[in-house]
Amino acid sequence: MNESGDVLQVRDLFKKHGRGQGLVRAVDGVDLDVPAGQMLAVMGPSGCGKSTLLHLLGGLERPTGGEVWLAGRRIDTLSERALARLRRGSTGFVFQAFHLVEELSAAENVELPALLAGCSPRAARRRAAVLLERVGLAGRARHLPSELSGGQRQRVAIARAMANEPLVLLADEPTGNLDTAATLDVLRLFEDLRCAGQTLVIVTHDERVAANADRLISMRDGTFVDDTWLADHAGPLEGLIELGG
Repeated sequence: MNESGDVLQVRDLFKKHGRGQGLVRAVDGVDLDVPAGQMLAVMGPSGCGKSTLLHLLGGLERPTGGEVWLAGRRIDTLSERALARLRRGSTGFVFQAFHLVEELSAAENVELPALLAGCSPRAARRRAAVLLERVGLAGRARHLPSELSGGQRQRVAIARAMANEPLVLLADEPTGNLDTAATLDVLRLFEDLRCAGQTLVIVTHDERVAANADRLISMRDGTFVDDTWLADHAGPLEGLIELGG
């Protein structure tokens, strides 16, 4: 698969929980193609399957049925060890709750994925310095997460997710705990990444985030109910202002 050059491809994807009357179809037979460099937003009510879809795309969960392809490689059939290698090297994850290691500095948090992937300490430090500069936190490199604001912690989390230059960045409610100013900072970062060719899939309840994507998919009851290409979307500043940020 992947003759079209799509980074992500999904075919007839299912994820079911429970059985009998308690059966829940968290993801219910969806197809999806995500081109390289696209910023895709996925919206829908709580419990509609957004986060489950994201976890399936990144190999954090295995599907009940269907196929998931990343850059032409089918990943849903990989062993646990191969999936772990893939998550370290090909996918980056950003979560609402940041999930930083509280005992490590900002720089050490960003270095960690590269070290786990076998990078030398010197190369990991150099990469972390570049990424923290990129997210505007070079001056906070030695601060612990507890010494950073919520927006700064999320920017560290984004830098950490980019440590191994992933093929796709997967973000689950990345602005859910942030105020308007911090949300704008994150939107600027995502826009910079998209302009640099990074592929992003963002699960969000925030219309300000969705308004600045290239494409918006709406989910309900595990299925896609709308798929809209936002070719003329506003930039992060304009989109935030228009939506009352």
